[in-house]
Amino acid sequence: MNLKISGHHLELTPSLREFVVNKLNRVLNHFDQLIGAEVILSVDKTKEKSGRQIASVTVFLKGKEIFVEKCDENMYAAIDKLIDMLDRKVMQYKDKVQDHGREAIKHHELPPEAEPLQ
Repeated sequence: MNLKISGHHLELTPSLREFVVNKLNRVLNHFDQLIGAEVILSVDKTKEKSGRQIASVTVFLKGKEIFVEKCDENMYAAIDKLIDMLDRKVMQYKDKVQDHGREAIKHHELPPEAEPLQ
């Protein structure tokens, strides 16, 4: 999986980078067909104080991109919220891909007029 982590108006420390990688591994454990991810951590000085730390991620899957963005006072809390929502979205996508929306024909009962001839 290709992983790109960048910080806008924020110094990206090794501990912050390691925290993001460890959290993304949780998503990777649930669904291993991720092609890549792009994480952007930023600080917005114009917003209210409660939502200044912004974490966003774009995950690239086969035929789909999933984008999630979360804000919080604390960057680590914003990353936690981000990973929780990303995990839910990836699991929904996994269920959608694996569930074909129909049962096998052998499990359907034939109507009486369609009984096979013997």
